[in-house]
Amino acid sequence: MTHFLNDILRQPRALASTIEFLDGAGRQQLDDATAVLRQASQIYLTGIGSSYHAAIAAAATFHRGARPVYLQDAAELSHFTSPPRGSVIVILSRSGESAEILKLLAKARESDAIVLGLTHAEGSSLAREAQLPLVVPIQFDHSISVNTYTCLAASANILATAVVDTFRSTTRDELLRAMEAVSERISVWQRQIASANWLSRGLAYYFLARGSSLATCHEARLLWEEGAKHPATSMGTASFRHGPQEIVSDGLRFGVWVDPEHMRQEDFAVARDLKKLGGSVMLVGHQLPEDAADLVLQVPLAPRGWQFLLDVIPAQLAAARLAEISEVDCDSFRICSYIVRGEYGLISEMAVTKEPET
Repeated sequence: MTHFLNDILRQPRALASTIEFLDGAGRQQLDDATAVLRQASQIYLTGIGSSYHAAIAAAATFHRGARPVYLQDAAELSHFTSPPRGSVIVILSRSGESAEILKLLAKARESDAIVLGLTHAEGSSLAREAQLPLVVPIQFDHSISVNTYTCLAASANILATAVVDTFRSTTRDELLRAMEAVSERISVWQRQIASANWLSRGLAYYFLARGSSLATCHEARLLWEEGAKHPATSMGTASFRHGPQEIVSDGLRFGVWVDPEHMRQEDFAVARDLKKLGGSVMLVGHQLPEDAADLVLQVPLAPRGWQFLLDVIPAQLAAARLAEISEVDCDSFRICSYIVRGEYGLISEMAVTKEPET
């Protein structure tokens, strides 16, 4: 078994531990962060890589609760944005040490902005320098962000839920039941993925979603790239319908995440038309028609706004299977380091003191 797959399989327990922590030993940290965000005039929600995808899901909860936030990745925020004095910058980072995060911490100090640091690394720069550290302890993944992604996404969404409403014990219990259901469902997903012909090396993959599952859609693309070393594209389902559909041809693979409440019939129609045009479709969601796609992966019922936490796990399993089919090493990075500590180039992260010559 690969380390990647092992990390996926231990995920339901890690998620349950995160949920229990934030409603138990970490509740005071959560309450302190909630109080500050409720009083903030501007909130920036940011991260880089998979941490940014986790921020996408939390942003959906903020917006649904009529509490708008600015969502921008950490590199763009550090180089191209000037947060007003007194803004709260919510920084999501599994390690708290990426180059963009450190630069953003310096910018926050210069701007007199308040930093709320949500991380898994207690001794990190983010945890030390944030005025409001929210440190959620978990066992780190071997390489690819699996548990560090979902547990960060869960933590950020619990925070968003607490700000716009409250994180109720009923929601906690529903999430814990959903984790138990996922544990039982994983082996079913594995059998479905292995027996379907949707996965194949060398083909083009497009991932489409709406709402909070946009986080899953973009994370799936990253899993394809990091784990299977395979290019993929991700975007909103609606955006795909405004021009990109011109690329549909025989053999193209599409992964479509269906929201449990919104635009379901419209998305079923998209899946149907993709198949008519020669595409092969994987659908992921709750209570989907079994004949709606070439591969239909049913996820358990989740509390409102929380499906993104469950529907990423089938994508992780599919990425691990594609890596196996493609005979690539999903447990190591060929080019990228585990923590990106510089902003120059791709191959070497040696310090550069001047701009490269042209």
